[in-house]
Amino acid sequence: MRRFGALIAIILLAGCGALIPPGGGAGASRPPSTAPSTPLAAPFTNAAFAGVENGPAISGLGMSIKDASTALASFIESCPKLLRRNDASGLTDQADWAPACDAAARWPQGRAPQFFADHFETAQVGDGAAFATGYFEPEIRGSKAKSPGHDIPVYSLPPELVRSWPEGVSDAEKTGRPPLGRFDAGGNFIPYYDRTQIENGALAHRGLEIGWAADRIEFFFLQIQGSGRLVSADGSVTRIGYAGQNGREYTGIGGVLRERGLLGDGPGQYAASMQGIMQYMRENPQAGRDLMQLNKSWIFFRVLEGDGPLGALEVPVRRGSSVAADPKFVPLGAPVWLQLDRQEANGLWIAQDTGGAIKGANRFDTFWGAGADARVIAGGMSGRGKALIFVPKGTVKRLNSQ
Repeated sequence: MRRFGALIAIILLAGCGALIPPGGGAGASRPPSTAPSTPLAAPFTNAAFAGVENGPAISGLGMSIKDASTALASFIESCPKLLRRNDASGLTDQADWAPACDAAARWPQGRAPQFFADHFETAQVGDGAAFATGYFEPEIRGSKAKSPGHDIPVYSLPPELVRSWPEGVSDAEKTGRPPLGRFDAGGNFIPYYDRTQIENGALAHRGLEIGWAADRIEFFFLQIQGSGRLVSADGSVTRIGYAGQNGREYTGIGGVLRERGLLGDGPGQYAASMQGIMQYMRENPQAGRDLMQLNKSWIFFRVLEGDGPLGALEVPVRRGSSVAADPKFVPLGAPVWLQLDRQEANGLWIAQDTGGAIKGANRFDTFWGAGADARVIAGGMSGRGKALIFVPKGTVKRLNSQ
């Protein structure tokens, strides 16, 4: 879930994106980013190359029963995926996790700390210096049907949005995935509609609407977040999750405002936060609309049924238990221990999501659920400290003997 901190970092950094996993995840995940990464991201391609050493014993970390039991529940949900995924971090193989996953399903919650102590050891990747932000599942006013006051379309993924190579691109230039775009009437592959074109009706009257939002600014930030809830006047809720992106450039509007000298603590400046940026946009409606349209990226959604927003691991992300990480440095599904200067984020998490701005070793994005308090916690989360990855016992010795 992104996607979104990550939310504040994304908003404040020019040119960075929201937090959707590269293959199109769902739920609370986020869109791709070109945000600056953490120091370890540049010289090392994965955790194995960054260097791994044993950390302290799990039994000495002071893990509470409550913290361990919520993490155990999320670990159990992750196991079916964990046992089938290839670990891009280079730390583990699928079979390494089988003993812990087999035991987890039968383990009593009241003894959850002992489960982690029995089946795992701590691994410090690089110097272990961690930076954590926060994201959440926003709730905005909306409805399934268009009505007065609910007229901002929430679009599903258009069928003509495809990947292809434009004419004239040589075979030597065809590296990575082809760009996103569409074919025009003449059969030429061209960029897809940008935010301004979509807002001006490029997709109207095609039946792509899955809902209607009441507030353009709130919907803009929900798009950055990558998922959320549309709450109607009668209290009914439609949960929507990331379905795709138009392939156009992401511009961090906070970076633009900062360059214009509008963010800060001085006279006439706005707070360098999501709330401050929204205040500027509401007090300057036309300038705010123009600012949003500088971000050509547009996010398409799908209706989510069932439990939770889904992270990149395609299991529900849970408040206070799920964290986004870079899968090149943390096996998705693995437990993560954070010891930060933000007490609410300390403790045990399960890596179940990814993010475009969450790159490099020891870079994390903590998930805080939905609601007003989640918005406040996630929006202000910026914690530094140490991180440990829980890996099956014997992993570190095996890696260092190779």
